[in-house]
Amino acid sequence: MDRLMQSIKIGINEKIYVKDPESSDLGKRIVEQSILMIDEMGFESFTFRKLGDRINSNESSIYRYFENKHKLLLYLTSWYWGWLEYKMVFATNSISEPHIKLKKAIEVLTQTVKEDISFSHVNEILLNKIVINEYSKSYLTKEVDQENKEGYFVIYKRLVNRLQEIIIAVDKDYPYPSSLASTVLEGSLHQYFLREHFPKLTDCNASVTPTQYFTDLVFRALNHNDNG
Repeated sequence: MDRLMQSIKIGINEKIYVKDPESSDLGKRIVEQSILMIDEMGFESFTFRKLGDRINSNESSIYRYFENKHKLLLYLTSWYWGWLEYKMVFATNSISEPHIKLKKAIEVLTQTVKEDISFSHVNEILLNKIVINEYSKSYLTKEVDQENKEGYFVIYKRLVNRLQEIIIAVDKDYPYPSSLASTVLEGSLHQYFLREHFPKLTDCNASVTPTQYFTDLVFRALNHNDNG
């Protein structure tokens, strides 16, 4: 799998960036250092001027890749969902039994992230923390409907649809597969956030993982719904 991942390029909507950051060393440094800086200081405090100082480059050079920091956040979160999608597809592709396939999919989507050496310029552990803390800022905007029409969230939606299809394969009569699939993805981020910042609001802790919780939640829903 590692060898296969090294040959993969995460396909991001071209409208999100001005110039593909994967096309140059500078672009990759912009991605690499922006992840480190957003994790360090938060998205609100992060600026292209500060990023330029970090990478010893003019602020204007960053604008050649991204129109603004909102587009950069969209790029980073889209990359993360694309990476997670590939991991889920690889992990479940050879599994034919629907229940086992769904359990594995939930595991991949909700487990604690480990760094992937296939992408040397992306620290997936820190990027996961950014997605947990900052992802909602990419779509809680006035422009969300227009950006959705332009396909900015297509990777995230595709990942939800993949999980939805696996859920349907387990129980074709379950009436809410899309809601359940999106709940797993969004809810996983929320449970990690609660565990870190509001531990009294979640049962997830050092001994109970979000993976355990969502596996239990999903299979209880599928086994105990109104349709039998």
